[in-house]
Amino acid sequence: MNPANLNRRLFLGAGVLIGLSGTACAQTRPSRNLTVFKTPTCACCDAWIAHMREAGFSTTITVLPSLQSVRSSRGMPDALASCHTGLIDGYLVEGHVPAADVVRLLAERPTAVGIAVPAMPLGSPGMETPQGQKEPYDTLLVLRSGATRVFNRHNRPV
Repeated sequence: MNPANLNRRLFLGAGVLIGLSGTACAQTRPSRNLTVFKTPTCACCDAWIAHMREAGFSTTITVLPSLQSVRSSRGMPDALASCHTGLIDGYLVEGHVPAADVVRLLAERPTAVGIAVPAMPLGSPGMETPQGQKEPYDTLLVLRSGATRVFNRHNRPV
């Protein structure tokens, strides 16, 4: 076989493989469909949902009298409970977690239950104040064992 023809075939074959790998990557893009479980009286939950929608997530809202069964059935420790729980692509998102942290979670896909921002820190998404108060807080990665580690830090001096 002519070396020029062989090079041409190898080049075309490599192009096909690259094209197919790009298609595979596009098909495995993380979901942007977020299910949010909340109680009927929570207004800050609605502000967090608006934050997530502004970041490009589509949301389905389920109103429940209690969220304890949603969290416990999926392994989220009660000590990390907040006022709302999200479920996306197999992960729980507990509390006022910034959208950027959810994007990172979906990109990195760690072996974990999900991420959580316990309590309701001022300045977290949905907990903004008219005066602009911001408390330092951490987004925690919740491991399957129930242990946590810091996933991201927020509102801290640089």
